[in-house]
Amino acid sequence: MRIEGVFSRIEDLVGQKITGFKSISGGSIATTNQIRFENGRYAFLKTEPYSDDMFFKEANGLKEIRKTTCIRVPEVLLVDSDVLLLEFIEEGRKDKDFFSRFGTQMANLHKISAGKFGFKEDNYIGATPQLNIAVNTESDNWCDFYYNKRLLYQYKLAEKNGLVGNELKNGFLVLEGRIEEILEGSEEKPTLLHGDLWSGNFICDKDSNPCLIDPAVYYGHREADLAMTKLFGGFSSDFYSSYQKRKPLPQGYDYRENIYLLYHVLNHLNLFGNSYYGHAVRLVWSYLH
Repeated sequence: MRIEGVFSRIEDLVGQKITGFKSISGGSIATTNQIRFENGRYAFLKTEPYSDDMFFKEANGLKEIRKTTCIRVPEVLLVDSDVLLLEFIEEGRKDKDFFSRFGTQMANLHKISAGKFGFKEDNYIGATPQLNIAVNTESDNWCDFYYNKRLLYQYKLAEKNGLVGNELKNGFLVLEGRIEEILEGSEEKPTLLHGDLWSGNFICDKDSNPCLIDPAVYYGHREADLAMTKLFGGFSSDFYSSYQKRKPLPQGYDYRENIYLLYHVLNHLNLFGNSYYGHAVRLVWSYLH
């Protein structure tokens, strides 16, 4: 796709000439540029998506979070199958209260609830489809939703990709029978989740406010969001203490952390291959000894 054609379409729709652009880092599943309009404003442009509906799903996720007013996300300026134009958020330095503020704002986001688990549409977790349409008991039973739509889907995908050895297979079969026991005591209403809350999916704006990007939203258990923050680190202790003050977690949340990490590690296994296999096996067997 020629970038000049994209720029011409943007200029026609926005009514402003593009006077400059530069490539910036923005993940592995789209091409990202900062563009400058003749009025001096900047925007963040994504092109060349992994699939035709990916930008629509991302835009809908950003809008879902944005309408809560709990935490900043970039405004969606334009979306099409091959173009996602977002408000450009200038990055700043984290002040001493950044992570306390972030924890409070995530707790506020997790107070936004819905009547059932899932979301109005499927979306993506990275480049992998994420199934959100609840059927039968999944809409009001978190255990059923999480096992079927998260763990089992990723496991079957790994099988299809030839990535499941006996250790993972045998462990997963036992885990299936224990999932209700593992998640027991964490029953709550479905709450709005970012869905992919790792350190690469938030930024700090010039006023030291946290901003969420690249969501994989759905309504689920908030412990799933918080577990993902532990996978690669990058969140300070102030984040967690501030969150706990605002919306304390049910007892046993640390025990359940591995079951939520498993979804993301299986996804990384599917996306990046065998380097994540050992981690997936360890997470499964952490509940079976």
